[in-house]
Amino acid sequence: MLPDRPQTEFLSKGEVFEVLRNQRRRYVLQYLKQDDRPVELGDLAQQVAAWEYETTLEDVTPEQRKRVYTTLQQTHLPKMDEAEILSFDSDAGVIESTDQTGNVSVYLEIVPGHEFAWRELYLSLGAVSCALVAVIWGNVYPFTTIPTIAWTALIAVTFTVTAGAHIYHERNMRLGYGSKPPELAYGSDD
Repeated sequence: MLPDRPQTEFLSKGEVFEVLRNQRRRYVLQYLKQDDRPVELGDLAQQVAAWEYETTLEDVTPEQRKRVYTTLQQTHLPKMDEAEILSFDSDAGVIESTDQTGNVSVYLEIVPGHEFAWRELYLSLGAVSCALVAVIWGNVYPFTTIPTIAWTALIAVTFTVTAGAHIYHERNMRLGYGSKPPELAYGSDD
């Protein structure tokens, strides 16, 4: 376990985005979120290299691993440690999550180019539901042939199923979920 440091004020959004604008740093957080324990720099470098070169851990070449290892050690991990997004003991080569690691996850939700417009879906469902309520209230035929309770149930079930699908989709987009970073699983515009 790395030594405790005093809790400092959290970074601003701009500072978080500045630190995390680099894909390699986002991969580091993905790895830490998957395995919430201290990790060795060598293991981290191997996995990040596998993600970057889109290969398996076993197929990462020594040159690829060394390239990632060196930049993590010299640049990325010290910058993330300085921002207290993680704790990096350079002498021991150990990286550990901090309280702030979880706080940056909100900034790392991946929004792929093919992202479904959930707000627009909910707005559309609301508009259709309001129109349906209006025609039922106005006794417009053929809507009056189906009992009001059936329409009410249809509206409730539609919103519930849609919300369930939304929650399921959002869970799959969280950092630390699954074996690959979301930007690899869903494609990246980076």
